[in-house]
Amino acid sequence: MSKKIQMPALSPTMEEGTLAKWLVKEGDTVSSGDLLAEIETDKATMEFEAVDEGVVAKILVSEGSEGVKVGTVIAIIAEEGEDVAAAAAGGADAPAPKADPVPEKAEAAPAPKADVVPEKPAAAPASGDRVKASPLARRLAEAKGIDLAGVKGSGTNGRIIKADIDAAQPGVAPVASAAPAAAAAAPAAPAPAPVAAAAQDFGIPHEVIKLNGMRKTIARRLTESKQQVPHIYLTVDIQLDKLLKLRAELNAGLESRKVKLSVNDLLIKALGVALVQVPECNVQFAGDQMLQFKRADISVAVSIPGGLITPIVTEADSKGVAAISTAMKDLAGRAKDGKLKPEEYQGGTASLSNMGMFGIKQFEAVINPPQAMIMAIGAGEKRPYIVEDAVQIATVMSATGSFDHRAIDGADGARLMQVFKELIENPMGLLA
Repeated sequence: MSKKIQMPALSPTMEEGTLAKWLVKEGDTVSSGDLLAEIETDKATMEFEAVDEGVVAKILVSEGSEGVKVGTVIAIIAEEGEDVAAAAAGGADAPAPKADPVPEKAEAAPAPKADVVPEKPAAAPASGDRVKASPLARRLAEAKGIDLAGVKGSGTNGRIIKADIDAAQPGVAPVASAAPAAAAAAPAAPAPAPVAAAAQDFGIPHEVIKLNGMRKTIARRLTESKQQVPHIYLTVDIQLDKLLKLRAELNAGLESRKVKLSVNDLLIKALGVALVQVPECNVQFAGDQMLQFKRADISVAVSIPGGLITPIVTEADSKGVAAISTAMKDLAGRAKDGKLKPEEYQGGTASLSNMGMFGIKQFEAVINPPQAMIMAIGAGEKRPYIVEDAVQIATVMSATGSFDHRAIDGADGARLMQVFKELIENPMGLLA
C-alpha cells in the first residue's frame, strides 16, 4: 500500500513551512533514513528524512512552494512490489496546498492598485479654495495643462492623486471613476496599503520586498511582546579594564588549544552566574504561576541574512568560558547557514544582545517571550570614570536590562544588574 508523505512539524510551534528543495525525484528508490527534502521553517532550513522505504511515485508539492501547512501530503511513496503508476494515480487525488505568498492580504477585498480611496469622494473645491493634491499630481497636472480645480480627487479627504490626473484630459474634469463606489462597498483596506499608496503617490522610487517566514515571526512576536509585556529598563555603567586584562591572559594560555575568547563569551558567563545568584530574575511568567529555573540557559542574539536568531548556550552558569566560546562559535556558524536544530534556538531562560561592535553606546532591547529578561550590551569606550575616588580614563560600557514587570520587581532587577556589574569588574569570580 502506498505511503503518503506529509509536511512534517519540525518544531513544536511550526504551523507551515517552505518546501525549499527536493533531494529526490519521481522514480527514485529510497530507504529509511534517506534525505527526501529540505524544509524551511521560520528560523532554519532542515533536512527531512524518509521513514519508509519504496519508490517515489509522485511529488505533489513542487520545490519553492511557500505556506505549506503541516500535515499536507507532499509526496507519495509506493511500497516494494506495488505498481508505481497506480500509486501515483491514487496520490493525484490528494489535495495540493495553495501556497499563498502574501497570506495577510488573502481576505482583503479588491482595491485600486495605486491609492486607498475614501468611502465617498469629496467634491472638487470651490474656486479660490486651496486645492488638495499630492506633489506628484501637481507636477503631472502642470505638465499636461490640467486645471486642478476641475478635477475630483479620489484620495484621502478628496485629495487629488496621480490616478486622477491620469484619468483627466487637459481642461476637462475626469469622469468619476467606479473605484470610489467599489471602495465604499468594500471593507477597510489592510494596514500596509496606505504605506504603499503613499510611496506611489509621492513618486518615491522603491521596490516591494516580500517578508520571509523569519521576518513575519519576528514582527509578530516582538509586537506581541511590546503590547503584552510591561517592560522595565535598568541601566548600569561597567568598567571593563580588568575583564579585558583577564581575557588577554586567558587567550595567551588557550592559544595552544586554538580557543580565542571574545568579550561576549565572558558576558554570557557573567549573565549566567548572575541569574543563578539572583534566582528571582531567572523566571518565566506563566499566567497564574511562574517558573523559576535552576540553571541559566542564555539565548544570544545573532544577526543572519533575513533576520535574527537566538541560539542557546545551555548551562552558561556552570560551563567554563572556553566551553562557552567553543559552543558559541559553533552555534553562530550553523545559525548563519540555517542549520540549527529547533532545540538549539527554542527555549532559554534569558537573552543577551550585544551591539557594541557597531559602536552603539546604549540601547533597550525587547524581551523575547516567554523569557522575562534580556540584557542589552553597548560598546566599551574610553570615558572619564571615578576609580578609587579619583577621576581616571577607563574603558566603560553601558548595560541595560529589560525586565518583564509581571514577573520581576524593580528591586530584584536592580540586584541582578548589581551582581552582573560586580562579576565583570571583578572577573576572577567567573573562573571559580
